[in-house]
Amino acid sequence: MIILSLQGVKKSFGTHEVLKEVNLTLQDGERMGLVGVNGSGKSTLMKIIAGEESADAGTVSLQKGMRIGYLAQQGALDSQETVRRTLESVFDPVVAIEADMRETEAQMADAAGDPEMLRRLGGRYDALTRAFEEGNGYGWRSQVAGVLAGLDLRNHQEEPVSILSGGERTRLALGRMLLTNPDLLLLDEPTNHLDLKSIAWLEGYLQSWRGAVLVISHDRAFMDHVCGRMAELIMGTAESYDGNYTEYLEKRTAVYEARMKAWEMQQKEIARQEAIIATYRRFNREKSIRAAESREKRLEKMERLERPQEEGEIHFRFGTRRRTGDDVLITEGLRKGYGDRILFDGLDLHVRAGDRIALIGDNGTGKSTLFKCLIGQEKPDSGRIRWGAGVDIGYYDQHQAGLSESKTILDEVWDHFPRMEQYEIRGALGQFLFTGDDVFSQISTLSGGEKGRVALTELMLRKDNVLLLDEPTNHLDMDSREVLEEALEGFEGTIIAISHDRYFMNRFADRIWALEDSSLKAYLGNYDDYFNAVSRGQAPDADQPQMTRTAAEKEKRRSREEEKRIKAEKERLKALEKQIAEMEQHAAGMEERLAAPEIWQNPEEAARLTKAYNDTKAEIDRLYEMWAEMAE
Repeated sequence: MIILSLQGVKKSFGTHEVLKEVNLTLQDGERMGLVGVNGSGKSTLMKIIAGEESADAGTVSLQKGMRIGYLAQQGALDSQETVRRTLESVFDPVVAIEADMRETEAQMADAAGDPEMLRRLGGRYDALTRAFEEGNGYGWRSQVAGVLAGLDLRNHQEEPVSILSGGERTRLALGRMLLTNPDLLLLDEPTNHLDLKSIAWLEGYLQSWRGAVLVISHDRAFMDHVCGRMAELIMGTAESYDGNYTEYLEKRTAVYEARMKAWEMQQKEIARQEAIIATYRRFNREKSIRAAESREKRLEKMERLERPQEEGEIHFRFGTRRRTGDDVLITEGLRKGYGDRILFDGLDLHVRAGDRIALIGDNGTGKSTLFKCLIGQEKPDSGRIRWGAGVDIGYYDQHQAGLSESKTILDEVWDHFPRMEQYEIRGALGQFLFTGDDVFSQISTLSGGEKGRVALTELMLRKDNVLLLDEPTNHLDMDSREVLEEALEGFEGTIIAISHDRYFMNRFADRIWALEDSSLKAYLGNYDDYFNAVSRGQAPDADQPQMTRTAAEKEKRRSREEEKRIKAEKERLKALEKQIAEMEQHAAGMEERLAAPEIWQNPEEAARLTKAYNDTKAEIDRLYEMWAEMAE
């Protein structure tokens, strides 16, 4: 059943046409991901569906009586109520119904001798009971507790909302909206302020959600786990694809290539016809002129295909000015806390040239604080930090605090690189899609994604050999994330990156550092390797920080080779079991034939079949011996 239908939706801001002709449908219970480059109109379309903005043209049709839950990117709550009370207030109607039930029970007790009154009160009580059950009256308290735990708000449940951080308020808004149990969830970047545990909880919550979901997200792993259909906003229109994000990427590429091939073939045919027409006209005879005119008419009636277009993509790479020594960073006994709260203690880190490390941990464990201690923005309580020879540190701040809000984009970058010519600065900005008059836009007017691209421009021009990246993929659209990952793959220096983006970590990391319980646990491999190790209960690589890079790579390779060997053995065992089953089925068929009296009327055929049967049984015995050896 279609619960949402968009037909010919258009939206402009001034002369800028954001949505040109959007047609889209959403089925009941469907989970659709909405993707597109920054500025393609995703949030605008979401606001139009939610009724917060109106379309310039077109229709938005919603199923009658449908309840919508909308979480905007900046949809944080602000009140003096506690966190728990804010969530519990969703169920105030249920609490009121429960109070009515208790009052009705008391009235029924008082009316014990009045059958007519008991009948009326009983009917009312039955209606209240049904409403109470439909409102989850028996389970709402545990549901609130689950949301508090899942979104990591339990430690703040008695605090007023007004003192929470922006990220905590956004998580609270998400939790409150989920508890309202709408028929359609509209989620705009729901994972932006969630750590890995909270993202996993939200994925599970949405996978079991009965209603429909339309979600904007740049978290590709999240889209893979949650969505069964994708819609892409491109050049002001919408195209939809069955499947999750990974399947959408494959299908989108295939569709684009097919359209480009069809366009190129048509262009060749048009050129061929035009050449023939020109030749006929050169003959300048009545017959050839009529032939030329006939072909021209056919050419005019031809339905011309538009050249397939893709949104602009950023293109850049990270270079380095010089090489570092083998030892890039060594810390001894590093400790940092605020009052009674210890973020980390006794950190002994050893980073070598070429290491690619992903630093993970729950929100508030001190990941960004550790970075700030390493670059000198904050001072550790105790311990030593020693950077190696020839180290040039490039730091990417997820909040872009280093950008001057009052400057234009051009001045912001040029002031950091005054020796460069203006055309060089503009060329660098052009790689990050800042072209023409865009470079005169003030930093304060930019979106989070645009500010991130300015910061990446400066980072690229610095050519540092050690990159400390704090959530570098935040606010970047998916295509930009792909380009960033490719740039990091070609980077010859050392990388330490804080991230909650599992897809990103799988692309660049060869080591995971998990900051938890005030200490750091190290694991070889990318995020999937780390997740598999934790799932198996495997202990961290205790000596990891002291291992040489060569030894670490050998260990990582050995671990993966062992996994491949185990997988291959399991496949061989499975194939052997299948072969045994087939042989036993074949032997059973031979037994049936040998049991038939007519088979013994032909002694030669009986002898041949008996020998074949005995050979088959011997082969089965041999296969069983092989299976027993492999199973051990």
